[in-house]
Amino acid sequence: MLVEWYKRSFADPDAVTLFLLLLGGFLLIYFYGDLLAPGLAALVIAYLLEWPVVRLMRLGCSRSLAASLISILFIGLMLLLLVGILPTMFRQGINLAKEAPIMLANATEYLKRLPESYPDLVDVTLVESLISTLQARLLKTGELLVSASLSSLVNVAMVLVYAILVPLLVFFMLKDKQLLLATVSRFLPLNRALITLVWGEMNEQIVNYIRGKVIHILVVSLVNYVVFALMGINYALLLGVGVGLSVLIPYVGAVVITVPVVVVGLFQWGWSADFAYLMLAYLVVQGLDANLLVPLLFSEAMNLHPIAIILAVLIFGGLWGFWGVFFAIPLATLVKAVVNAWPRHGNLPAQQD
Repeated sequence: MLVEWYKRSFADPDAVTLFLLLLGGFLLIYFYGDLLAPGLAALVIAYLLEWPVVRLMRLGCSRSLAASLISILFIGLMLLLLVGILPTMFRQGINLAKEAPIMLANATEYLKRLPESYPDLVDVTLVESLISTLQARLLKTGELLVSASLSSLVNVAMVLVYAILVPLLVFFMLKDKQLLLATVSRFLPLNRALITLVWGEMNEQIVNYIRGKVIHILVVSLVNYVVFALMGINYALLLGVGVGLSVLIPYVGAVVITVPVVVVGLFQWGWSADFAYLMLAYLVVQGLDANLLVPLLFSEAMNLHPIAIILAVLIFGGLWGFWGVFFAIPLATLVKAVVNAWPRHGNLPAQQD
């Protein structure tokens, strides 16, 4: 049975070439992903900036001039973000960390009163176990934050190197795109019909996905920040950006980020009308995001079943961390494209669905 499957699946040399290329890419990223992180970051940014570069070229600019202008604009926006937004988020994060013990104490007192208010529903031992678990988790989180701060201080030089290296890589990827593609194609085998077929489908989807994901994060962050600021909740900028970044993890991220929003709202207002209005506005924004913005930006990705998306996040996130989560949907789409294009019974590649 295995021999017959092998003959059917690998009778086409193009299929063997595609398989070896995918296997080599997987092993390279799996074993040397940390070393390739600056290159991957630069590649993502280059995909993002390719669209404005092409628009400038259509207006008559050369690729070198367009790449230079867009790179300068991108660096300027990053510096503006670094100077204007990150310090505020940092201060709000410090203040939230200082108030975390007070929030925990209030939650502990509330939990201790539950057995007295509802003796038939809440057990004292269960409440004590829950309180000890919360305290242990908070202590562990504090230790992780301290260790992360110390490690970040040690890696300041590496961060500075990346801050210089990544923009340079982005500029040269934009400027010499055709030369780089021609150079890479020289090292590919001649039997690459399947590679060309899959690449043609995936290239456009990756471009649309990266651009859509960045727009998604910016829009969700801005809308939630405006809503939180109008509602008067503390740490509006920090929570708004957190909700925006949560869209990196489909389905799960929205659930996780809801916890700090609820905790901060309860600590500030308690069970009041203001808290109810906050949660109502938050749920409305989440509903508009899920039912309007996501289908508009990711119509191609919506062809994947939610189970496939969740499995992709779990598998690729477990293999490659942040980059695996970020590219979970494109990688799932790649698997689907390879399955659709793979020769069946030694015939030509199957037609796309």
